[in-house]
Amino acid sequence: MKRFLWWLCLTVSAQLTFAQTPDAAGNISGKVIETMNAGSYTYVQVDTGSQKVWAATTKFAVTKGDNVTVFGGMPMENYHSKSLNRDFDLVYFTGKISINNADTNGVPAAPALPSGHPSLTGEAAAPTLPPNHPALPEHATMAAKINLADIKKATGGKTVQEIISGSAKLAGQTVSVRGKVVKYNSQILGKNWLHLQDGSGSAKKNDNDLTITSDTAAKLGDTVLVTGKVSLNKDFGAGYKYAVILDDAQVTIE
Repeated sequence: MKRFLWWLCLTVSAQLTFAQTPDAAGNISGKVIETMNAGSYTYVQVDTGSQKVWAATTKFAVTKGDNVTVFGGMPMENYHSKSLNRDFDLVYFTGKISINNADTNGVPAAPALPSGHPSLTGEAAAPTLPPNHPALPEHATMAAKINLADIKKATGGKTVQEIISGSAKLAGQTVSVRGKVVKYNSQILGKNWLHLQDGSGSAKKNDNDLTITSDTAAKLGDTVLVTGKVSLNKDFGAGYKYAVILDDAQVTIE
């Protein structure tokens, strides 16, 4: 019985440690003690001083001993990498890792604003995310306001509101929808993430914004025609679950 309680305490302690890894801003900092490339990803094991944490992002040049900061990582527990044929207890996937206080492209990382500091001129305020939406990594781009007028409904397709409100009946079916990209997040978990709006629905009812994943890159304000299968309660692990999503959809920029 004592051994069981000891094991249980260690297990709970480890889980709490994982949960407390990121700092108040959701970032992880430390020294790289191991790194490897797999497909289009670079994995780094970071020694934070109190523990060792794995993180991954799109391939970039890094060496052991580099000091890095992992921004806004999405935790994936019990993750299996097919390309590495390796299991990880926990990996933080992100779109941005800075090396020695520089972005992976060599541009100095923008410092965080002090608490209570007003937004910089021209900077879009981050909108409230839908319930159960994962926190967006630092490199996510968002639009403060995009004109959604005069968006024509896809021929034989649905509106965003029709897909969300009718998702129970549409589950598993392939639908088409036209709208504009109002949020964009590139290459997280090997996918591009788009938030699509077409002027239908309302934020109050949470039926005006549809999440799309695709191989196609896009940018804010693009008018796109999306065709994909409606998935319900899509779970990407670590508690990140979407009530409605078009996963691995075809996206055509118009």
